[in-house]
Amino acid sequence: MLDVQLLRSDLAGAAKRLSERGVKLDVACFEALEAKRKSVQTETQELQARRNQLSKQVGQLKARKEDASALIAEVNAQADRLKALERELETIQSSLSDFLLDVPNVPHESVPVGKSADENVEVRKFGAPHAFDFTVKDHVDVGVPLGLDFDAATKISGARFVVMKGEIARLHRAIAHFMLDTHVREHGYTEIYAPYIVNDLSMAGTGQLPKFESDLFQVGFGVAAGETTPEAVAGDAGAAQQRKWYLIPTAEVPVTNIVRGEILALDQLPLKFVCHTPCFRSEAGSYGKDTRGMIRQHQFDKVELVQIAHPEKSYDGLEELTGHAENILRKLGLPYRVVTLCTGDMGFSAAKTYDIEVWLPAQKTYREISSCSNFEAFQARRMQARFRNEKGKNELVHTLNGSGLAVGRTLVAILENYQQSDGSVVVPEVLRSYMGETRVIRSS
Repeated sequence: MLDVQLLRSDLAGAAKRLSERGVKLDVACFEALEAKRKSVQTETQELQARRNQLSKQVGQLKARKEDASALIAEVNAQADRLKALERELETIQSSLSDFLLDVPNVPHESVPVGKSADENVEVRKFGAPHAFDFTVKDHVDVGVPLGLDFDAATKISGARFVVMKGEIARLHRAIAHFMLDTHVREHGYTEIYAPYIVNDLSMAGTGQLPKFESDLFQVGFGVAAGETTPEAVAGDAGAAQQRKWYLIPTAEVPVTNIVRGEILALDQLPLKFVCHTPCFRSEAGSYGKDTRGMIRQHQFDKVELVQIAHPEKSYDGLEELTGHAENILRKLGLPYRVVTLCTGDMGFSAAKTYDIEVWLPAQKTYREISSCSNFEAFQARRMQARFRNEKGKNELVHTLNGSGLAVGRTLVAILENYQQSDGSVVVPEVLRSYMGETRVIRSS
């Protein structure tokens, strides 16, 4: 979430920056909450000062063996009032926290101002689209004869799922393994195996809750006891409590939450994690979009890159992480471009995002295959993820992530870019060792 001090010190400036994202900050609501908070805190301080003065007077009267009952009664009355004020302040702080949970991150100063994806800015391109001497098919027409089965998936689960069979299932697995090996061996990431079900605190920590609950699959409730939570960090450890459980929409959620409630040593930074998981999204806000094929599904695989960085080095980390994702496409020989998302097209938690878009010849356009973002301290503040800085003081880390890459969309790009006139598909050279040296996939 945003630092409340940013709003307290420059409310108009923060509102202006958020308006560039198309978000209208409820300034009146914030000002009302702040006025209540200041009033309660002022009265609390005055009462505490008066109580201290009275307590001193009570002590003096008792020392002289004089009657102090009237002053003691006043002290007790003030104690009751202080307890009431404490409860009132807790309610105000809770309302303020709820307010902040719905406010997106402010964009970094380098982010171009714009209203939609049409105003994203191209940064660079790699590779030229291949010129075909035959009519190009989309990934569905190429893939169905090779083992993509949408009919079986619809029977089993419904729309926006796919069954893969034979060599195309093997190719899908090979893509993920190739990505993991590259990021671990060449880019220095630590491989993570993470849960596919997380609790609501984890979802809130990375910004999926409360804003995007309709896009998630809730799978039930679980009891969590003795866990490190933002509430526990704040001093309310509590006993066992019931938590909502959700299927993960991305490995970003479980992997980033590894550092929730932690205080890292300075020399631990940066932490670099890579994790391959299925991802589950209800796509509640995308009805009617990309209904054909594998572009937008309820279940899909991703290899996710996560970095936990020093605040002064996080933007260098963003460039590095984006380059690591790009390297996968370069090794696969797939044409792509990198764009900087404008303010109106950014994700809720991001301060800056690069989208990597791969060329799909059947659509004659570039389509997103990875989003690489720096969230600065936005997620860390929600998670209370900190490190001990150069002065020995606790400071919030910066968090970054990006797909390295979306496995299904990489498969789509390979099917379309490596298709041949006879319906077969050439296996990119870097994947052949994962495919038993298979060079071409053909229909049986």
